[in-house]
Amino acid sequence: MTFRDRAALVLPALLCLYTVSSVAQTPAAAPPAVPADVSPLYVVTYVEARPAAGDEAASLLKSYRDASRGAAGNLRAVVVRSVVRPGQFVVAAAWKDKAAWDAHMAASGTKEFREKLSALRNAPADDRFHNSLSVGPMDVPQNSGAVYAVTHVDVIPPQRENAVAALKILGDASRGADGNLRYEVVQQTNRPNHFTVFEMWRSRQVFDANGMSAHQREFRDKLAGMTGALYDERLYEILN
Repeated sequence: MTFRDRAALVLPALLCLYTVSSVAQTPAAAPPAVPADVSPLYVVTYVEARPAAGDEAASLLKSYRDASRGAAGNLRAVVVRSVVRPGQFVVAAAWKDKAAWDAHMAASGTKEFREKLSALRNAPADDRFHNSLSVGPMDVPQNSGAVYAVTHVDVIPPQRENAVAALKILGDASRGADGNLRYEVVQQTNRPNHFTVFEMWRSRQVFDANGMSAHQREFRDKLAGMTGALYDERLYEILN
């Protein structure tokens, strides 16, 4: 084999390696910024602590919740804990706008909280930002024994508007259901085909009854033709 023949074999391989390397080193695009004009801004934060650190995380999250309620621009701060995995929590908060959230995150107390939480984590805290889609009153009294549900709904992008219409119908019907205390459907600002449903029911019995209702079955039938992932519904209890 001549030098020219060897070069003809080696050069394409080197070019291929260079191309792969260049792609691998290209930094990932930053996620879209949260629009400044979203008001209220709903922030749902998923927290997963190590199993052995669940109670410590719960105590830390209570302090954070109380501090958040006193922060400028905070409209609500609720923390719920998984009924089956006590190391998993959800912080459901609402802020006047993105500026209020940014000021809160820049505060020394919030930074200290995040550092302490990071030491207990099983996974990084996952903040998801939303605009309202189908919501009721912001202030709802806590109810002893209430059941909370947080559901992530993911549809394929071409079905987004159909999902919006279906979720609005579901929200209106569910808020009118017997035993419902809160039913909110919010839409992610950076992925508008993703939604979070935050529910509060007087008891497990009325939650189960709603799951068998005509409006819930009708929604699930519609969702079957739109979904991009499993319907992720999880049950929680309030962290008092």
